[in-house]
Amino acid sequence: MKQILVLFCLAGLLTPLSSQTVEPKISFDTQEHEFGKFKESDGKVTYKFEFVNTGASDLIVQNVTASCGCTAPRWTREPVPPGGKGFVAATYNPAGRPGSFRKYVTVVSNSNTGSVRLTIAGEVEPKPRTVEDDYRYAMGPMRLKSNHLAFGNLKNTQNTEKQLEVINTSEERVEVEFDRVPKHITIRAEPASLKPGEKGVIVASYNAPARNDWGFVIDRMGLKINGVSERNYSLVISANIEEDFSTMTADQLANAPVLSVDDPEFKFGKINQGDKVEHTYVLSNSGKTDLHIRKVKASCGCTAVQPEKRVVAPGESVKIKTVFNSAGKVGNQNKTVTIITNDPKKSKMILWVKGEVVKS
Repeated sequence: MKQILVLFCLAGLLTPLSSQTVEPKISFDTQEHEFGKFKESDGKVTYKFEFVNTGASDLIVQNVTASCGCTAPRWTREPVPPGGKGFVAATYNPAGRPGSFRKYVTVVSNSNTGSVRLTIAGEVEPKPRTVEDDYRYAMGPMRLKSNHLAFGNLKNTQNTEKQLEVINTSEERVEVEFDRVPKHITIRAEPASLKPGEKGVIVASYNAPARNDWGFVIDRMGLKINGVSERNYSLVISANIEEDFSTMTADQLANAPVLSVDDPEFKFGKINQGDKVEHTYVLSNSGKTDLHIRKVKASCGCTAVQPEKRVVAPGESVKIKTVFNSAGKVGNQNKTVTIITNDPKKSKMILWVKGEVVKS
């Protein structure tokens, strides 16, 4: 009888032991770190989260991902034995990111606890701004806030003005003139002569009716600084010109042209590099007055577009032939053909050319 009791006792002791986990387990000292305040000029900050494998088999950290590219993680790559230690280091780059932040790092391992989320937080004190920060583009003795004057969306009836800030960073007076100015743009510097350290503005006026174009258009012009022209002394002027339908009456809108297309997507499947594929889109006018095709523009030179005619009468259709040349291309292709018309409800239509180019 005593022997039987002893066996039962031993079985009771062994049962909990056999039920204990043999899996690895990742246990961090802390899962959140507060950096507090630090200066942007001090550069990157790093905190190393340390962990212990409190399980009964080797722990492997399989992957570590950050919630944004500004947080770069490093971690222990080799297996961590039971009782062994490892780390996950999170580095935050404050450059250009003043203010408070809270970022997360997700640790994936073979631990029985699943993934673990670590947190870093703090506040970045911005560095003092310099002239170079505010006026990023240098042109000889002068700096500009930008080398691009973007007028954005303009009606084809508009004449509008924009300004661009400049500064003379030299110790001499700077004379500013302009070269190769398009006829639809008037431009001047105020003042035209900048004293050392003086700020000024470039004032440009865009005459959309004189541009006589549609959609997104770009112009380039040169600057002369103290009578000198250099290759990088240039400005880009851009605008997206749209037709002004605001003066149309209710009757005119009711009788307006209506643009439609048989299928806005041409999917050519898979072709070998160097092959050409052709497709013909059919545009129709289901409105009550003539449809005028203002512009047809492809997203790249590899797509040639040829409309049959520019004026489509009510009830008529027009064919637009598209040729995609895959020379020099590889991988998935998503090209567009933009159609601009006088349809007041759908003045811009996007047609797609899609497929995959493989090297033969």
